[in-house]
Amino acid sequence: MGDLSREAALKALAEYRNRIDVLDRRLLLLLNERTRVVEEIGKVKRASNMPIYEPKREDAVFQNVTEHNEGPLGPDAIKRIFERIIDEMRTAQRLRMQRDGEPKC
Repeated sequence: MGDLSREAALKALAEYRNRIDVLDRRLLLLLNERTRVVEEIGKVKRASNMPIYEPKREDAVFQNVTEHNEGPLGPDAIKRIFERIIDEMRTAQRLRMQRDGEPKC
C-alpha cells in the first residue's frame, strides 16, 4: 500500500471497518439460519429418542469445512471456530428441547 497520510489511512480504515460490519451481519444471518436448522434436527432427534451429541457427525463437519477451506485461515483455526459454533448449536438444541417440555439433557 505504500506510505499513507493519516487522513488517507483513517479513510481506508473506515472503509475496511464498514466492510467488516457488513460481513459480520452476513455471518450473523448465516449463524441464525444454521441455528434454525439445528433446532429442526433437535425435533427429529427428540421424536426418535436420539442423542444430541454425535461425535462422528462433528468429525464430518470438521472434515467438510477444512477440506473446503481456501484460506487464509488455517485448518486449526477453522476447526477451533467450528468447535465453538457446534458447541453453541448443541446448547441451542438442548434449550429448544427444554422449552418444548423435554427433561434436561
